[in-house]
Amino acid sequence: MGNTTNQQSSEPLYLLIGITLFLLISGIDPVADRVTWLLETAPVMIGIALLVPTYKHFPLTLLLYRLLALHAVILIIGGFYTYAEVPLFNWIRDTFELSRNHYDRIGHFAQGFIPAILAREILLRRSPLQEGKWLFLVVTSICLAFSAFYEMIEWWAALISEEGAAAFLGTQGDNWDTQWDMFLALIGAITAQILLGGTHRGQLKSLANAHTQ
Repeated sequence: MGNTTNQQSSEPLYLLIGITLFLLISGIDPVADRVTWLLETAPVMIGIALLVPTYKHFPLTLLLYRLLALHAVILIIGGFYTYAEVPLFNWIRDTFELSRNHYDRIGHFAQGFIPAILAREILLRRSPLQEGKWLFLVVTSICLAFSAFYEMIEWWAALISEEGAAAFLGTQGDNWDTQWDMFLALIGAITAQILLGGTHRGQLKSLANAHTQ
């Protein structure tokens, strides 16, 4: 139990340091213009600003911290290159003769997959909802609503900043890009709950036990 407790207390710090350094390095000379980098990485900055002061009073499960760190990496890479120009996915596009760079599809799948576990954790710990169909439905609905709201943020930001509009929106000529983004977030939210529900349940129990001792 001692090793588990130590890991619980130290790993989030290591993840925070790693993500903060990655964010700072990415901002030195991004391939994308500075406005696009700022718009794409703003959620990471907001997340750090929220998670650091609440850590002692409301620590999250290690599973969730790891997922949030992964999501931060996805966002930072997208902000550094722009989602339409991530080199690995350009190579995949050219090698397999695809119609577009699909890194943004990964990003929007993650936009449902990772917030699903965040919403699930908060609801299970701070609401009357329990494991079951209603929790699954509410979490999925929250993620889909968040995805739709993010599409509106992209729209508003593009209207305000013409300089970074094309890079930030990243539609790559797809008229159905917004619908694809929300659909992938929906699939991500459903997939996360199915694949990680059991693991998350176990970590929530371990976290609760650690705080009762």
